[in-house]
Amino acid sequence: MVKQISVIGAGSWGTSLANLLAKKGHQVTLWAYEADLVARMQQTHINDLYLPEIKLSNNLSFTNEIGLAAEKEVVLFVPPSQAMRVVLSSCVDHLSSEALIISASKGIENKTLCPMSDIFDELLPDGLKNRTAYLSGPTFAKEVALEQPSAVVAAAHDQSIAQLAQIVFNTDYFRVYTNDDVIGVELGGAIKNVIALAAGVCDGLNYGYNTRAALITRGLAEMKRLGLAMGAKAETFAGLAGMGDLVLTCTGDLSRNRTVGVELGKGRKLNEILSEMTMIAEGVKTTLSTFELAKKIKVEVPIVEQMYAILYEEKDPRQAVVELMQRELKSEYV
Repeated sequence: MVKQISVIGAGSWGTSLANLLAKKGHQVTLWAYEADLVARMQQTHINDLYLPEIKLSNNLSFTNEIGLAAEKEVVLFVPPSQAMRVVLSSCVDHLSSEALIISASKGIENKTLCPMSDIFDELLPDGLKNRTAYLSGPTFAKEVALEQPSAVVAAAHDQSIAQLAQIVFNTDYFRVYTNDDVIGVELGGAIKNVIALAAGVCDGLNYGYNTRAALITRGLAEMKRLGLAMGAKAETFAGLAGMGDLVLTCTGDLSRNRTVGVELGKGRKLNEILSEMTMIAEGVKTTLSTFELAKKIKVEVPIVEQMYAILYEEKDPRQAVVELMQRELKSEYV
């Protein structure tokens, strides 16, 4: 069944998902904050800022009017996580009470330490809170746009809503599973970006595969530890939104977070690195949120702590690795 869908956020991931939905036959409107980008996309059907290699579907239309975009029967939110509260607030009065709401943004809000689901629960009217799903998994926007086989998970408290999202997105190259562990799926998608920064640092320091494997495995342990403390299910972190997304982001050359880490490992300053990037590396701000959240709920996250010190206290990356390796000896499962 063809649906009227809007995608709020025209970064690489929002654009790729909008294009997927449009190619599937849905009538899709892509909202971008930048009016000049909207004008160019209307003319060329190419997002030259964030996904320049991909010619976009003719089923895709473009707008800078967020209220108009928010009136569709399916509304997919893909802004940067730190902008979600402002973007969602501007849409709330325009959302249909029967809309299916989906978030595909990955992060933890800095000021409140809220995952995206908490922001939706806070801002949405009661009738829409249970009509919201969260999409996550190991996906690079460019590879999805090129129709390379990928798999993700749609999480919702109400499994009928997760199944609706599954049906909307699933294609012969984009497989969607359902999950009822919203907080686990969200934390996996957010914290893996922090661990990817650390993996990049190790690569920038010219450490080898042993180091990367250890970093990914112990990073997963931190994700799981924090998730369990917040009510998530252990098995979620062995799935697509946990281990799957973590491996992808820590090893793939298309990972913005890993790229930032590589440059930090080479000795470059964070501000210099970020000034050269068009797209956002979510892990930089999520590191701050995760560090503060873990401290608040008293969960031990040594890799996150060292990544915080590298980013926000200009700690030498080699010293951070030394301190991780020289921590008190303990059981693997403590």
